[in-house]
Amino acid sequence: MKIVIPDADTIVSEGVTLDRLHALGDVTEYDLTSPEELCARIAAADMVLCNKAQMTAEVMAAAPNLRYVGLFATGYNNVDLDYAAAHGIAVCNVPGYSTEAVAQHTFALILALTNRVGEYDATVARGDWIKSRTFSYFPFPLSELSGKAVGIVGYGAIGRRVACIAKAFGMQVLVYTRRPCGDDAVEQVSLDDLLVRADIVTLHCPLNEQSRGMMDAAAFARMKKGAIFINTARGPLVDEVALREALDSGHLLGAGLDVLCDEPMNAACPLLGAPRCLITPHIAWAGVETRLRLVDIVAANVRAYLDGKPINVVTK
Repeated sequence: MKIVIPDADTIVSEGVTLDRLHALGDVTEYDLTSPEELCARIAAADMVLCNKAQMTAEVMAAAPNLRYVGLFATGYNNVDLDYAAAHGIAVCNVPGYSTEAVAQHTFALILALTNRVGEYDATVARGDWIKSRTFSYFPFPLSELSGKAVGIVGYGAIGRRVACIAKAFGMQVLVYTRRPCGDDAVEQVSLDDLLVRADIVTLHCPLNEQSRGMMDAAAFARMKKGAIFINTARGPLVDEVALREALDSGHLLGAGLDVLCDEPMNAACPLLGAPRCLITPHIAWAGVETRLRLVDIVAANVRAYLDGKPINVVTK
């Protein structure tokens, strides 16, 4: 099988390689592939294994032998599933591989905004503690998580893990999901109720036509004054101009984001330089252990397909 990996650099580094995939076929790795190069590079492929390469109908049509698209990701909004299904192309994702990593990063952002560790470290580094008249100083307000309400939008594996961690901190957990969550340890509420009551709102839902732009100006206005907003899911869930306005006005205490509408970040992004807004470059999923697990599952998906028993198929 001719296997093409168009964006290997989004996975490899720090000892994480794709070597185990080379045992599964005739593999061609490209560090990165521009949209203009993609059709030519996959033209002879039977299988494409990609992370964020845009597998549109036009791109897949350029590969007449294509029978399999394997994703180095849980999300599959970069693949035209209708075209794939109509042309017998299996599309397989990797569910669950990043649950621990994303839940951990969610709380890294929450704690950075409530404990202000980075800001206090900066004051010490510039000598403020040396000059201090007292043994302790606190120009940046600190707050406890215990007793506060976290609102979790989306209650899949990651949302459930975030809830577990939140309960360990002594937090009240509010959940919005379209189906019954089946968890008596949390309170399932409407989205409006969650926005109004939560001290911290964190997104863990997929991006689709129903959820795109769900956090708009009206949604941020419904949130508590002084609340915190976290997004480690997908950037287009959020109206970035509305979030910037909510931060500029002081309505929100802060925001922690690992995803944006345009990635890499656009120089014109309205959140660049926003006050009390922490932004990390889509790294919540990228721990070394997490990526090793990801590659293992991608390889298992390919083997299962070659054995005639495909797993993790998302094709409609």
